[in-house]
Amino acid sequence: MPIKTLDIDKITEKSNNKYEKVVILSKRARQIAAEEKMEIDEKLKYFEGFEDEDEFTFNEEQQNISRMYEELPHATQRAVHEMEEDQTTFRYPERES
Repeated sequence: MPIKTLDIDKITEKSNNKYEKVVILSKRARQIAAEEKMEIDEKLKYFEGFEDEDEFTFNEEQQNISRMYEELPHATQRAVHEMEEDQTTFRYPERES
């Protein structure tokens, strides 16, 4: 998959602070990756504890689950897309007091 350059000016239309946007993007990408990891762990946990009698069937199902998550766009790409589509929200905890 080719690397797509990022138009920082398009992302920073509402805020002029480019560094702030990069931090927000990185935090959102980490959130997406963590959510994805929890989902795949939950799905694969189902296969724990089974006997070896149906090992081939279970291995094939596990591979299908893993392949499904491998085909998803990278968490960073999804975070960038969310920000471009103005779907990302953020807040300042110290300012909420």
